[in-house]
Amino acid sequence: MKILYCDETNLDRRSGDFLIYGGLMVDSDKVRDLSDDIEKMRRELGVPRDYKLKFNPGPENFSHEQFINFKQRAMEIAHSHDCKLLVYAVLHDIANTPDEARRFGINTVCFHFDCALIRYKTTGLVLIDRFTDDGNQIDAQLREKFTVGLKDMPHSAEMRLENIIGYHYSAIGQSHMPSLVDVLLGSLRLAFNCHTRQQSGMAETASTLLNLISPLIWREDGRQEVSEIGFMLSPKEVRSSSYRQRYVQLVNYLAESNIRLAQFTE
Repeated sequence: MKILYCDETNLDRRSGDFLIYGGLMVDSDKVRDLSDDIEKMRRELGVPRDYKLKFNPGPENFSHEQFINFKQRAMEIAHSHDCKLLVYAVLHDIANTPDEARRFGINTVCFHFDCALIRYKTTGLVLIDRFTDDGNQIDAQLREKFTVGLKDMPHSAEMRLENIIGYHYSAIGQSHMPSLVDVLLGSLRLAFNCHTRQQSGMAETASTLLNLISPLIWREDGRQEVSEIGFMLSPKEVRSSSYRQRYVQLVNYLAESNIRLAQFTE
């Protein structure tokens, strides 16, 4: 069985920014060893027991360099246990609202998780970081995903995700896995914003983070190019030439750090 731990970042609406939703896929047979290795690392580095690992802020007793090393080692541990990242991103200028964009992100990542499960010939469980959206629709959304599946898809009114056996909540501090997701998506957020906001002073850090993330992104067997299952930019077609250019520029930027997406290549 595979377990998918999900979260979002860059939720605040800002022109030119991308909302990012993602899920970290962990093999149930490896999750104990993964958790033990993170716990061991925390003890070795002297991380306080009550500290909840997030992309920011770091432990009070850590220097900036120590915290960077801590997060880098966490990503390397995830890679050593063959964790895989599924990513969805949409330009805030195109999305109607951040809450709606997040719901589309959940739908997309769950659908792509189901696609990956078909390749692995196994079943999966989805754990979503708890949040309160506009009208608190998330509870009904998750019940619908389990009982019905996805609705109003491009080629069908309903699509049951047959390989996902449940949808539940998780939170940072309840296990080490939500912390890993927060570190990975926070790293993507930093890199995306470095590009879209033209923060040249962060370029080297952003490139380092993207190169660490690259081997974690899900790919079809034997392929270097990342299909939409591993990393999808939404919408699939952007009619506005100015908005499309932003997507093309982002794709080219990611390719410089070994994340070569199948979408928007020219």
